[in-house]
Amino acid sequence: MAAMLGQFRGEGGLVICAPVYAELLAHPKATPEFVDGFLGHTGIVVEFALGEPIWRQAGGRFSGYARRRRLSAGGAPRRLLVDFLIGAHALAQADCLLSLDPTRYIQDFPELKILPSGESTTALGND
Repeated sequence: MAAMLGQFRGEGGLVICAPVYAELLAHPKATPEFVDGFLGHTGIVVEFALGEPIWRQAGGRFSGYARRRRLSAGGAPRRLLVDFLIGAHALAQADCLLSLDPTRYIQDFPELKILPSGESTTALGND
């Protein structure tokens, strides 16, 4: 992962949105000091302000997902709105998205270049 971050930093800026920052803080071994230090060391910028276009884009895509899920008899949505905020932010602010779980974004953001991190989500304790 470190090599990938270095490569991408060399190709342009690295940015995460506020929900990703909050998810980083939720890791059992993370502290605000560690997360802020890591982001500073790697040159990753946190964009805390998500404007109206990002919220509208996320809401529209989340609505489409929820509708597909209900129509397929899958029941209520199982994914969280935060996934759609992350995807909408990437569309608005970046040319690609690096994700531990790229399958979350492929169907709902087909125009977004999605890069797998090369690590499984279970390696970080996510599921």
